[in-house]
Amino acid sequence: MTTYVPTSKQPHVRRSRKSATFDRMERIGVSGAALIDIDGVLTVDWQPLPGAVAAMERLRSAGLPLALVTNTTSRTRARIAAKLAGAGFPIGEDDILTAPSVTAAYLREHYPGARCAVLNSGDVSEDLAGVTLVDVAEGAGVDVVVVGGAGDAFGYAALNAAFRHLQRGARLVAMHRNLYWRTSEGLDLDTGAFLPGLERAAQVEAEVTGKPAEAFYATALAHLGAVASETLMVGDDIETDVLAAQRFGITGVLVRTGKYLPETHRSATGTPDHVLDSFADLPALLRR
Repeated sequence: MTTYVPTSKQPHVRRSRKSATFDRMERIGVSGAALIDIDGVLTVDWQPLPGAVAAMERLRSAGLPLALVTNTTSRTRARIAAKLAGAGFPIGEDDILTAPSVTAAYLREHYPGARCAVLNSGDVSEDLAGVTLVDVAEGAGVDVVVVGGAGDAFGYAALNAAFRHLQRGARLVAMHRNLYWRTSEGLDLDTGAFLPGLERAAQVEAEVTGKPAEAFYATALAHLGAVASETLMVGDDIETDVLAAQRFGITGVLVRTGKYLPETHRSATGTPDHVLDSFADLPALLRR
């Protein structure tokens, strides 16, 4: 798997007056910032999980720098911020980093002016500013196939059109490799259930820009002005959220909500630094 490695803006330390919460964070190995997944951690189908709003308010009142980091591809950063604010979360657009926004930066840097066919369930064109977008059904002239989130847009015709572009020499960029995600009706298949087929059929390797790419975490840390060793990551996906962050030097916190499954936890490639029943328990962890 090829991942996005940025060429500029490395993470640095933001110095600020520490509160009691920061002192408590030092006891569990962090002292500077928090990265928090959205879907399955704060919300399911954009409805807040029990205690999540109150926990977020406590982190905000403590002055903890934080960013919401998500592979969500169905909504723009602005729409996500509006949804969360409407549900009571003290969150603004600048607090959110998405796979589409990071993908746009990657395409502008590595494929400037390229004609990009986006296969995605949801309109995130606002977050792909500066990228030349074309319909995946275009017969020719596609330079990059960009695979976003799975859904109704992933029909046979669209997948086959993407395959043919790849056969003609187009590059393959994927926003993420998530296998599934949690909805109010249960788990739904996601990009990772389709992407390997495209790679194998076209004999190409996708360049992945969202979680679990290390560069996604590097971008998030740079956004906050934090360093990995002083930051924690809270997520419901043990591999993509938690263990990937831990490999980057970030303290991992797994929550038993959203897509969490006990069998996935048991068979994981590593052990989370911390496991909580839900995001609502995070303030208590910081008080230890």
